[in-house]
Amino acid sequence: MKTATITLKAQAIIEEVEKVIVGKHDTVSMAVLSLLCNGHLLIEDIPGVGKTTLAKALARSIGGEFRRVQFTPDLLPSDITGCEIFNQRNSEFEFRAGPVFGNVVLADEINRATPKTQSALLEAMEERQVTIDGETRKLPKPFFVVATQNTIELTGTYPLPEAQLDRFFARLSLGYPARESEVSILDRQQIASPLADLRPAMDLEELMATQELVKDVFVHESVREYIVDIMHATRESNLLYMGASPRGSLHVMRGAQAHAAMDGAEFVRPDDVKAVAKHILGHRVILLPESRARGIRADDVIDKIVESVAAPVPTA
Repeated sequence: MKTATITLKAQAIIEEVEKVIVGKHDTVSMAVLSLLCNGHLLIEDIPGVGKTTLAKALARSIGGEFRRVQFTPDLLPSDITGCEIFNQRNSEFEFRAGPVFGNVVLADEINRATPKTQSALLEAMEERQVTIDGETRKLPKPFFVVATQNTIELTGTYPLPEAQLDRFFARLSLGYPARESEVSILDRQQIASPLADLRPAMDLEELMATQELVKDVFVHESVREYIVDIMHATRESNLLYMGASPRGSLHVMRGAQAHAAMDGAEFVRPDDVKAVAKHILGHRVILLPESRARGIRADDVIDKIVESVAAPVPTA
């Protein structure tokens, strides 16, 4: 019954988001999976394919407060977290919360800010809190960061540090829509954007309850060992300079749990691990320079590793 609840809740969000994101079912499903796993999302793609729209649609589908931060080279950490402001009327300092105090926070073009400003999100993403002037302030629950960056614009950008990349649960790409989907987009948005008509598929309390249900999906010991074997294979690969971290293995297990539940299964199968591995691990590994020179992509390496590692065989 628990997995049936997760399946219904996930499908309700997916159907709502797909009113504005057309023809990208797999990508939308993975974005919703990340949300159900209480993990942050990185969307890398060219401009204009719907990255911001996806973040807004996810926020509307859960009835959460949406906050947006436009990352620029002159953005300061306090512009994200907030700061103490002196109130002359009562001669006291008052805290003015920054845009990070929201349920769904869009970090738009995150790689345009300096590393110092990017690092302002590290504590928020991992511990769901920020420390300002020595005082720790808890962030709203749930807290979900959706960061975007354009893959073709390198001038004036700063690569995300590995510590921050590792905090993103999954990395996705929307890509160009198919011809039929693009025609449908024009039809739906000829008069107005359907984004304004989206309704919450669940409230925040239901979302947090569903996130807890995901953790209860059964994972057999052999599947956990299979996940660890994949992690060790990334660390031993002759194509990679750095493999996936233990946080990566935790995220793969959680993602596989959500994938199984969304598919109506009561337990995690090896195919669930295979389905999420590329999206969860591709941004956590670093290619060797010679691998990049040969045009090899991290996602391709993960795919090959997953196929090469022996999956557990179900027993009767």
